[in-house]
Amino acid sequence: MAAVYSGISLKLKSKRTSWEDKLKLAHFAWISHQCILPKKEQVLLDWASQSLVSFYKKKLELKEDIVERLWVYVDNILHSKKLQHLLKNGKTVTLQVSLVKVINERITEFSLSGSQRHVGAVLSCCQGVLSTPALAVIYAARQELLVALLSQLCWAACRQPDASAAPALLFEVTHLALGHYLSVQQQQVNPRRAFGEVTGHLLQPCLVLRHLLSGGTWAQAGPGQLRPALSRDLRSQLEAVLRGGAFQPELLPSYKEELLDQPPEDAKMGAMKNLLAPTATVIARLADAGYCEPPLHAAVVASSVALLYKLFLDSYLKEGTQLLCFQALPRLFGCLRVARLQEGPGPALSTSDWTTELLVVEQLLASVANNNIYNIAADKIRHGEVQFRFYRRLAELLVGHPQASVPAWFRCLRALLSLNHLILEPDLDDLLASAWIDADVTELRTRKAQEALVHTLFQTYVKLRQVPRLLEEVLGVICRPAAEALRPPVLAAGPSSALREGLLDLPPSQILDTWALVLDKFGAAVLPCLRDDVDMALKALSLSALLHCVMAHTRCPDGGTPLPVVRRTRAAMERMLRELVQPLLGLLLAPPGPGPELWLQKVGDAALLLAHTWAQVDATFGLNCSQYRAASSGALTAEAPESSGLPPLLPGVEARSWRKIEKAAARFDSIGRYCLEQLRLQRMKRTLVQTGSQSEEALQALRADAAYILGSGREGLARGTAAPWDGQVGTVSADTYPVAHWHLVVSNLTILVPYLGPGDVQYLAGVLLRTLPVNGAQDGPADEEPRVTLGKISEAVVRSPLFPELPSLYAAFLTRLAEGCAGVLRAGARGDPGPLRQQLPWLFEEDPVDAAPWETRLAKVGPEGTEPRGEVAQNLLSLVQGGFPIRLEEEPLGRLLGLLEVVSALQLDSLAPPHHAHYFLLLLSTALAVPGGSCSPSLALTFLTTCYRLLGRLQRGKSGRSVLKVMYASDLWEIALTSLFGACRGLRVDGDAAPWREFLRAAETFLEQLLQVLVQVKHSLVLNFGKILAFLSGCSAYTEAAAGRRREQPRPLGRQLLLASLAALCRVLGPVVRERRPQPDAPEALPGLLRQAVLRTGAVLQPWAARGAPPAALLAAVSALLEADLGQHPRPEMSPAPDGTRLSHPDLYRGVYSQLLAELPALAADAPAFQAAVSFLALFFSAPELHPAGESVFTAVFQSVRRVLADPSVPAPAVQAIEPHLGALLAHLLAAGTAQDFRAMLQWVLRGLDLRNAWSADQPAILSAVTLIKLLLSCPVSEEQARLFWRASPQIITALTLQNREACQEQPAALAVVEPILDVLAALLRRGEEAIRNPHHVSLAFSILLAVPLDRLRPPEFGRVFPRVHSVLFTILQCHPKVMLKAVPSFLNCFHRLVFAVMHEGRQKDKGGAEDLAGVLACARLVERMYSHIAARAEDFTVFSPFMVAQYVTEVQKVTLYPAVKGHLQEGIYLILDLCIEPDVQFLRASLPPGVRDVFKELHNDYVKYHRAKHEGERRYAV
Repeated sequence: MAAVYSGISLKLKSKRTSWEDKLKLAHFAWISHQCILPKKEQVLLDWASQSLVSFYKKKLELKEDIVERLWVYVDNILHSKKLQHLLKNGKTVTLQVSLVKVINERITEFSLSGSQRHVGAVLSCCQGVLSTPALAVIYAARQELLVALLSQLCWAACRQPDASAAPALLFEVTHLALGHYLSVQQQQVNPRRAFGEVTGHLLQPCLVLRHLLSGGTWAQAGPGQLRPALSRDLRSQLEAVLRGGAFQPELLPSYKEELLDQPPEDAKMGAMKNLLAPTATVIARLADAGYCEPPLHAAVVASSVALLYKLFLDSYLKEGTQLLCFQALPRLFGCLRVARLQEGPGPALSTSDWTTELLVVEQLLASVANNNIYNIAADKIRHGEVQFRFYRRLAELLVGHPQASVPAWFRCLRALLSLNHLILEPDLDDLLASAWIDADVTELRTRKAQEALVHTLFQTYVKLRQVPRLLEEVLGVICRPAAEALRPPVLAAGPSSALREGLLDLPPSQILDTWALVLDKFGAAVLPCLRDDVDMALKALSLSALLHCVMAHTRCPDGGTPLPVVRRTRAAMERMLRELVQPLLGLLLAPPGPGPELWLQKVGDAALLLAHTWAQVDATFGLNCSQYRAASSGALTAEAPESSGLPPLLPGVEARSWRKIEKAAARFDSIGRYCLEQLRLQRMKRTLVQTGSQSEEALQALRADAAYILGSGREGLARGTAAPWDGQVGTVSADTYPVAHWHLVVSNLTILVPYLGPGDVQYLAGVLLRTLPVNGAQDGPADEEPRVTLGKISEAVVRSPLFPELPSLYAAFLTRLAEGCAGVLRAGARGDPGPLRQQLPWLFEEDPVDAAPWETRLAKVGPEGTEPRGEVAQNLLSLVQGGFPIRLEEEPLGRLLGLLEVVSALQLDSLAPPHHAHYFLLLLSTALAVPGGSCSPSLALTFLTTCYRLLGRLQRGKSGRSVLKVMYASDLWEIALTSLFGACRGLRVDGDAAPWREFLRAAETFLEQLLQVLVQVKHSLVLNFGKILAFLSGCSAYTEAAAGRRREQPRPLGRQLLLASLAALCRVLGPVVRERRPQPDAPEALPGLLRQAVLRTGAVLQPWAARGAPPAALLAAVSALLEADLGQHPRPEMSPAPDGTRLSHPDLYRGVYSQLLAELPALAADAPAFQAAVSFLALFFSAPELHPAGESVFTAVFQSVRRVLADPSVPAPAVQAIEPHLGALLAHLLAAGTAQDFRAMLQWVLRGLDLRNAWSADQPAILSAVTLIKLLLSCPVSEEQARLFWRASPQIITALTLQNREACQEQPAALAVVEPILDVLAALLRRGEEAIRNPHHVSLAFSILLAVPLDRLRPPEFGRVFPRVHSVLFTILQCHPKVMLKAVPSFLNCFHRLVFAVMHEGRQKDKGGAEDLAGVLACARLVERMYSHIAARAEDFTVFSPFMVAQYVTEVQKVTLYPAVKGHLQEGIYLILDLCIEPDVQFLRASLPPGVRDVFKELHNDYVKYHRAKHEGERRYAV
C-alpha cells in the first residue's frame, strides 16, 4: 500500500491520472493510516477545493458526476470525525477563501434560478464550515462574505415556497448563518456599518422570510416539513438581526434628529455624522416593490410594519421617549395600503386585504395602549395634539370606509375609543350607523367584536355621565332616512346587554333624561309621519325597542327614593301613556285603509311593545314604591269603560277596543302577538294580587287569559320548525316567535296551569314531549353562541325538580309519554292483536290512569276465583315462554330508546301509585320485547340495560310496594329471568366487556330492589323466597353449572346472570335471617332457604374457582356468598364443619383470597370490581377460621394495598376512584388489628416518605405513603392508635416538607406529588387541631406553601393547585389561630402569593381569549373569602391592613384584569380597607409611588362610593 501512496501529490496533480483514480486515491489517502504525507489533511482539502474553484472559473473541464463527487468529498472531509479530532488537538486546517466564494456563488445560483445542481452537497459543505468554529472564522474575518451568504440563504428559502423544493437542510444552514452573523453583529463597533449591512442587504430577505415563517408556509406535513422549534428559533434570530442593525442604541440620536427635528447633543458624532434619516432608509427599503411579487409584497409590508414598530419600541421606549416612539408610528403606518385611502380614492381592497391591514393597525394601536405612549394631557399641553390629530385621521379613515364583516375593524375602533373618546366623538353618528345600527353582522367572531365595541362605547359614556348625549346620537341615526327593511334589529342580545349594564350605573336623573329624549324624538320625528309610511313604522319599532330596554332596566324606585325623582318618574309614565301608547293603539283601532301589511304589522308591534312595557313597569313601580301611583288616562273611545273590579289590560282601553287590536295583531307571528301574551299574563298577575278571595268573575277572567296565551301560539308551534332566539323582545320575528311563545308559557307554568282546562293541559304535555331533543340531538351548531331553542326549554322543564309540583301537567305528560311507548310496542306486535289486548291491556288503554286505580282494579277476585295477580303473571309468563309476541327492529327500537331517555329524566321516585304501577308494567313489557334481526348486539344490550335501570329506579321510589299489588315478587323474578336467560342465548357479546357488565349490574340491582320491597311489606316471605330459589335451582343454567359442564364461551352469559341473581338473593335474605333470629316466633324456613341459597351459589362459583381467579364481574357474588355464609348462624353456637371451620365453602374463600392478594392492582382500574374485592377481603379478615396458619392476614392485606397504591400502571384517576373503598378496608383492618400492627403500618408509611425515594425518582412509593396517610386520617381509630399516630406526626410533617421541596425543585414541578401532599397537609392540620402541640410543626406548612411554584403552572394545573394551597392556609387560620398569630408575616406572605397568582392568571392577555376564566374566577372567589376571614379577625390584622392594601395596589397597577376577576378581588380588599383608620389612608397616600398612588386613590373612591355607603345604609336599619 505504501507504493500506492508514494508521490500522491504528483498523482493528484498529474493530467495523466484519470479523475476516477484521483478521487479513489484521495479517498483512501484520507481514511488510510499508511499514507504518510506532511500536512496530509490540508493537502487533500486544498486539492479538492482548488479543483472545484478551477472548474467554476472555467480553467478546468470536468463531468457533472465528477463535480458532484468532488463536492461530496469536500463534504465528507468537513463532517469527518478525523477533522474534528485534529482541530480539537490544536492542529491547523484552513479553508481557501476561493472555495467559500464558490459556495456563496452556488447558493446564489440556487436562489436566483432555482437550479438544483449539486445544491444538497453545497449546502452540506456550507453547514460543515459554519458548524466548525476553526473553519467558520473565515466568515468572521470576511464579514462581507457572511452578509452575502445570509442574504442569499434567506432569498433561497423565500423563493422556494414548496416544501419539497426547499430542503430542510437549507433552514439548518440559515439557522447557523444567522447565529454567526448575530455573534459578529454584537462585536461590531461601527454602528453605521451594521446599519448599512442590514438595510442594504438583509432587511428585505429577512422580512420576507419571517413573514413566510409566521404564515406557516413550510409547516404542512411533507418531506421538507420545518420543525416548529426551528421555525421559532429562525423567527427569533431574524428579529434579533433587524433589531441589532436598524435599531441600535447608538442610533437613537439619529432617530431623534430625524423624527423630532432635534439636533444631536454632541457635535462630534464621529462615524455617525453622515448617517441621516434612518427611518426613511428603513421605510424606503420596506416599500420598494421590486424585491417580491405584488401580492406577497403587500402581505410582507403589512406584517413587517407591526414588527418594525415593536422592535423600535423594544429598543428606544423609556421614560421621556414617548413622543419619539409615537413619531415612528405615522411613518410606518404610511406604508400600509389603507393609509393611501386618506389621500383619495385608490384601488379597491378586498375583504382579505382589509383583514390583513386592519390586523396590523390593531397591533399598532395595542402597542400604543400597552406601552402608555399616548398621554392625553401631555399631548395637548406639550406637543400640540400631534398624536390626537393622527388618531383622528385614522378614525376618519376607519369610519369613512366601514368594514362590518371584518372583526379587526371593530377592534381598531374599540382601541381608539379606549385611548380617548374624543377621537371618535366627531364621527359618533357615522360610527353608530356603520358599526351598530346599520351593520348586518352574522358571523359569530365578528358579532363578538361588535358587541365588545358597543359595550366599551356605553361603558365609556357611563363613566363620563354622558349617556343622554350618546343616546341622542343613536336616536338621530335611527331616524335618518334609510332602507329600514334592510336594517337588523337595533337591540340584539349584545347591544342590549351593554345598554342594560350602563343603565344600572347611571343616576336616576340621567335615566329620566334618556327616557325623555326617546319620547321627544318619537313624538317629533316619527309619530306625525307614521300614517301610511312603512319606513316610519320600522323606525317606530326600533325606537320602541330602545325605549323598552331603557324602561325595563331602569332602577326601580322604592321607599328611599327622593320624592322629586318619584314624581318625575310618574310624570314620564303619564306622558308616555298619553302621548305615545294611546296614539299608537289608536292607529290600530282606525287603520288608514287597505294599506301594506308590513305597515300594519310594524305599527302593531311598536304599539303593543310599548303597551306591554308600560304595564310591566307600572306594575313593578307600584308594588315597590308606595309613593308611586299608577297613571291613568281616559278611554280611547267616547264610551265609558265597563264597571268591573278586575284590572284592565291597559288604563283607558276598554275590552271592545282590545278585541279589535287583538284581531289586527293575530294576523302576524311577531312582536305584537308576543306582547299581547305578555299583557294578558301581566293582567293575570295583577288579578291574583288584587283579588283576595277569588270570585267567579275573577276565575273566569284568569281562565280566559290563560287559554288565550296558550292558544295564541298554537299555529306557530304546530309548524314544527323555529329559529333559535336570543331572548330579546325586539328580535322576535315569524321565525323566532314559536320559541319566544314557548319560553313565555314555560316560564309561567305555575301561573297558567291551574287555570287551564284538561284539553289545554293535554295539549301542553303533547308539545312538551314533541319538542324534547331525542338521543342527545343538538339544537344548533356547536360553535354558535348559546341561544334559546324549543328543545332546550322543554328539556329544562322535564329535568326540573319543580315539574312534579304541577300535578295536572305532570300526569298529562306521563300519560302522553306512556302512550308514545305503548304505541311503539303495539306497532311491533306480531299476529292477531286481539289476544294480546286481553293479556297486555295496559298497552291498549287510552287513559289507564283515569279509568280506575290499579290497586282497586286488581284487588278484585277474578270470575273463576283466580286472583288477578296470578292471572297477570301467568299471562306474562306464558308470553315469555312461548316467545314474546312483540319484536322491535332497529328504527322503532331507536325511537323507543329516545322515549326511555325522557323517562329517565323524570323524578321517578315521586310517582303516584297509579302511575307507578302503570309505568312498571309498561317498562316490564318493554324489557320483555325481542330485538329484531336488524339490531346489533350492542344496541340490544343498551336497550336492555336502559329498561332494567329504569325498573330499578322505579322500585326505589316511594310507591314501589304498589307493584306487589299487581304481581308477586317471585312471579316477577321468574318472568324477568326467563326473558333474560332467553336473551342471553341470543347475545353475542364478550362476557368481560363493559356494556355487558353494566347490564348485569342493572339487572341485579332491579332484582335486589324487588326483594327489598318484598321484605319491607313482609308479604309471604317464605313462599316468595322459596319459589324464587326453586326456579333458580331448576333453570338450565344452574343444572349445567352444578354438573360442571363446559360451554363454548369461556364465561357463559347465562351463568353470569344466574350468579348475579343468586348473589342478590343472598344479599337480601342474609340480613333478614340475622334480624329475625332473636325473635321467638321467627319462621324456621328462612334459615334453611338461606342455607340452600349459599350452597347453590357456591356450586355455581366452584367451576370458575377451579379454573383460576374469578372474573371481575363475579367478585361481588363471592363477597355476597361469604357475607351470607358468615351470617347463617351465631358464632358461639355454630358447630364447626369437618375441616375445622363453620363455613360451607372454605377452600373457595381461601383460593379467592390468595388470588386477590396477587391480582389486586390489576383490578384497580375497575372501581366496581375493586369494591367487591375489597369487601371480600374485609369479610375474610373477620373470619379467623379462614386465616392461613402462620400468616398475618393484616400484614398481607396491607401490603397488597400498598402494592396497589405504588403500582405505576394504576393511573391517578383510578386511585382517586378507589380511595373510598381502600379507606373502608383500612378502617376494618384497624378496628380488628392490634397496636403492633398499627405501629408497623406507620413504619411502612414513614419508609415511603424517605427522601431517598425522591432522589431515586421512586414517585409511586412516595405517592403510596402520602395516600396511606390520607386514608388513615379518614379512618376511625382507637385511643392507643391515635396516640401512636400523633406521636409520629412531627416526623410525617417534616418528611412531607422535604418531599414537597424536592418535588417543587424539579422542572417542571412534580405536581403529581405536590397536590396529594397539600391535601394530606390540610387534613393533618385539621384533624390535629388539638393533637399537634408544637407550633414549629404547624409553621412548617408555610414553607411547604411558599415552595409551590404558582407562577409556573398551566391554567388547568393552576386550577387544581390553587384551591389546595388555599385550603392549607385556611386550615391554619381556623384550626391553629395561636400559631398564625405568632407567624402573621409568613401567613400574609403565603396569602399574597395567592393574590398575585390570581392577578397573573386573571389578566387580559394580548393573545387568546378567556377560555380559562371560569377556573380563575373560582380562585378569585377563594381569595375574596380569605379576605373576609381575615377581616373577621380584625384585632389580629389591624396593624397589617395598610401593608396588605399597599401590596394589593402595587400589584394590580401592573396588570389589566378581567372585570369579573377584579370585582372579586376588590370586594375582598374593601373588607381590609374597613380595618384601615384614617391615618392609615393618609399614610398610604403619602408613601405610595405616583402611579400606584393613582390606583389607590381610585380604589379608595370606589370603596367610599359603593362599599362603605352600602354598609352604612344597611346599618341604618340595624338595631
